This record gives sequence, C-alpha cells and structure tokens, in this order.
Amino acid sequence: MVGKRHASEEISAKLAQANELAARGKTQREISKALGVSIMTYHRWKKTLSSAEGSHEHGGRSGADGQLQTLSDASPTEIISRLEFENSQLRRLVTDMLLDKLKLEEELRARQEARLRRPDKR
Repeated sequence: MVGKRHASEEISAKLAQANELAARGKTQREISKALGVSIMTYHRWKKTLSSAEGSHEHGGRSGADGQLQTLSDASPTEIISRLEFENSQLRRLVTDMLLDKLKLEEELRARQEARLRRPDKR
C-alpha cells in the first residue's frame, strides 16, 4: 500500500497544529490521529524539522543567492522546500555515481573475459 505524499505547506501546518495539541497535553498517539498520519510519519516530520533547525543554529547555511540565512528568517515551509531541493540534488549525484560504477564494472568484466580467452604462451 502506497502512502499519500503531503505538500510542504501541509506538513508545516500540521506540525503547527501538533505543537498546539502537545501544548494542551495530548499524547503522541492522539496527535497523530488528529493529524491523520501515523506516529512514525509524525516523528519523521519532527525529526526533519528539528535537524533543519539544528543546522541553522550552528552558523546557518548559505542560500542560493550566497547570503547567510539564519533560522529566524526561515519558515518551516522554506526549510522543508530547501531540504527537498537538497535531497533531489543528492539523489541525482548518487544516480550519476551508480551509473559510473556500473560502467566501470562492465569495463572490468570485459577486460577479465578478454584475459581468460587469450591462451597463455609457455
């Protein structure tokens, strides 16, 4: 069963709602049920947001325009969209590396087969 993908804005809105529910003393199970997601999804969203905030607290990150952006001027939506962009870049890099690896493995296999076909001169 494939789950539903949530938009960045929807995630940030649901996390804000979750914070309000947590402030009222609701349990994580009640919060996740109110949000309409599993407990694991709720934890993953919180972890993503807290890790993004943690990286900004330790000096910030430079944005696409080269200026230093801090946590105070980045909304949760912006943080999530930046993380999604970074994730897509990393996926492309990994894909390129895997294609290079496959190409090198094919070349190595071809060299080994050629060596095995050649009779030894003794």
